[in-house]
Amino acid sequence: MTNPETGVKTLLKNGVDHGHGHKHDHDHDDHHHEGDDVPHMHGPGGEIISLEAAVLGKNDKIAAQNRGWFQGRGVIALNIVSSPGAGKTTLLESTIRQMKDEVEITVVEGDQMTANDAERIQQAGARALQINTGAGCHLEADMIAAAARSLDPQPGSIMMIENVGNLVCPAMFDLGEKMKIAVISTTEGEDKPIKYPHMFRAVEWVVINKMDLAPHVDFDEETCRKNILQVNPGAKILCLSARTGEGMDEWCAALGALQA
Repeated sequence: MTNPETGVKTLLKNGVDHGHGHKHDHDHDDHHHEGDDVPHMHGPGGEIISLEAAVLGKNDKIAAQNRGWFQGRGVIALNIVSSPGAGKTTLLESTIRQMKDEVEITVVEGDQMTANDAERIQQAGARALQINTGAGCHLEADMIAAAARSLDPQPGSIMMIENVGNLVCPAMFDLGEKMKIAVISTTEGEDKPIKYPHMFRAVEWVVINKMDLAPHVDFDEETCRKNILQVNPGAKILCLSARTGEGMDEWCAALGALQA
């Protein structure tokens, strides 16, 4: 559905709920209830079938197709993850304004409700598509397949996927991206990487945002870097402020180098 006032298209996930609390427009025969210690069902012979594996297996097949689609077109897809309020959307806005004359950037926005972020992205100068997941805590590969078809990113472009704000569920779901990038902020403290190690192991880059606020919140950059590298020794770390522009040149240069 498209908002006639803003022109932002929103994909609503209606259809079969496969157990993460959100709806899908494709069929699933399985149901995973979040919070179960071991998601399973009993088959005719009494065997326990792991539905977590079934759900992830289906997702991974679509993710592989997405990856092939992106690679075939020369599109760089980046999965941006963070907790709510880390500044993902502000970072994307600043990136678009700084790089829009160099490369086309399209954006997929994942939120439970509203098209607010997609509207902000469009105002910054990029085409955007909003995916509302309802009660869902993450994006999945089939959603990205539909979004990519709708946005139709051009060869050589960058497609930014701003995942739902959550440092748990998105770590498990491959979307077909080139890589995951975590954004944390100085206002969150230094211990997010060791509190959520699965997510920080899954990423290749970590952006420490809101560096302009670091002196006001007693943020210890050295400790934060140590915690990131403890969990993921190979992580590339970039410190910046999307609001003031500090560190944005290095960030944009790193994105540009991905096209080489």
